Amino acid sequence: MTFFSLKLQLIEMKNMTCIETFYTAFQRRDFVAMQNCYTSDATFEDPAFGVLTAKQTQAMWHMLCKRATDLEITFEIISETEYSATAKWIAEYTYATEGTFVHNEIDATFELKEGKIFRHKDEFSIWKWSRQALGLTGWYLGWTPLLRKTIRRSVLSALNKFIEKNPQYAE
Repeated sequence: MTFFSLKLQLIEMKNMTCIETFYTAFQRRDFVAMQNCYTSDATFEDPAFGVLTAKQTQAMWHMLCKRATDLEITFEIISETEYSATAKWIAEYTYATEGTFVHNEIDATFELKEGKIFRHKDEFSIWKWSRQALGLTGWYLGWTPLLRKTIRRSVLSALNKFIEKNPQYAE
């Protein structure tokens, strides 16, 4: 084994540790540990929130962990290299607004820098999510751009209100 291959293995282990730490913290709803897995200039993206800055991402995880009452997270790390990782994770919870059960399967991709998350993108079917979370409205309209925009406006409004009450996340 060469020095380079040993160094690469150590970096990959550090990346895997970061992703494992992130999801394990999420299972415990430990938003501080989750936040510590990101670089100070990281971004996050998903179908509901769109693209968030590092501060918005920190606020989002804080907000989601604080609001979660029955959240269950399972995850599997699929791959990792020196600069990237992929994972599959499942969130199961009661959507508070409607009182409906949600089982959301998410594919996550990560770009890593110095063992921390630099770019994080979660992908899932917003239509499947909306059918579960919003019931008939989601079933009939979840595939439309109109409902997607409404969902985005709603979650960003909630995030902005959370940031107003938690100024440490203001930019």
